[in-house]
Amino acid sequence: MTADQALPAQRRATAIGFVAVLLWALLALFTVGTAPAPPLLLNAICFTIGGSIGLVWTFLSGGLRDLRHVPVRVYLFGTLGLFGYHALYFSALRLAPAAEAGLIAYLWPLLIVLFSGLLPGERLRLGHLFGALLAFAGAATILEGGATGIDTQYLPGYGLAFLCALTWSSYSVLSRRLGNAPTATVAVFCLATAVLSWGMHFALEETVWPEGTIGWLSAIGLGLGPVGLAFYVWDIGVKKGDIQLLGTSSYAAPLLSTVILVVFGVAAPTWSLAIAALLITLGALMAARASAKAERT
Repeated sequence: MTADQALPAQRRATAIGFVAVLLWALLALFTVGTAPAPPLLLNAICFTIGGSIGLVWTFLSGGLRDLRHVPVRVYLFGTLGLFGYHALYFSALRLAPAAEAGLIAYLWPLLIVLFSGLLPGERLRLGHLFGALLAFAGAATILEGGATGIDTQYLPGYGLAFLCALTWSSYSVLSRRLGNAPTATVAVFCLATAVLSWGMHFALEETVWPEGTIGWLSAIGLGLGPVGLAFYVWDIGVKKGDIQLLGTSSYAAPLLSTVILVVFGVAAPTWSLAIAALLITLGALMAARASAKAERT
């Protein structure tokens, strides 16, 4: 593939990866709808749906034979990434207020931008760094809107939230080193995560299923989108797209999530939302400009 052919392919992969960010914007709304199902049970339900759909798609596309040649270490890596992130995330939100824990957990896009500079063939520019910091400030504006301040009694939860950010950013960046592994492997990651989640649920939680039609539609929506298709398109984006631009643009998720919650009456519109929109937009534009300069050099 020539350089002229590679750039459109990279842009297309970046756009596909950004679909995951749009899907993750629905995570909060659907999660609210699944109450009172406990986190690990919800995790198990969603990954069972997402993994099953991926497995059916892999079978119909004739990709099952390719899975036999994937090293076991790749399956272990993907499973630990998906399961580890969600186990840490839900645990953090149990041990600390959601606003503060969520802010710390959403360090992962910034860490992706920073870690990506260590990858072969990648170059971290000041535009990427400043753009990521601006976008993070926008995400912080949203999350801090309901924050009550840092309290030392919640330090264990804050620590788990940071490990959550570190886990997902490391998974995303290191996935680039597994570029030869087919995206179909994500179906195996999801199903293995579902098995682990079912086991931990039965060991640690009381079974409380989602309530009514809204509850089950929300759970199915999670399994189809934010905890399903999102992982497949994200895999394409981080392996073949502009990972620095993708990491910075991921800050759109908390913004879009907040807008969706406002539209559905779950949250009220505030000035912090408008300020966050400006900061996130400026940050994404700055990172995009840095990527465009990198393409020309």
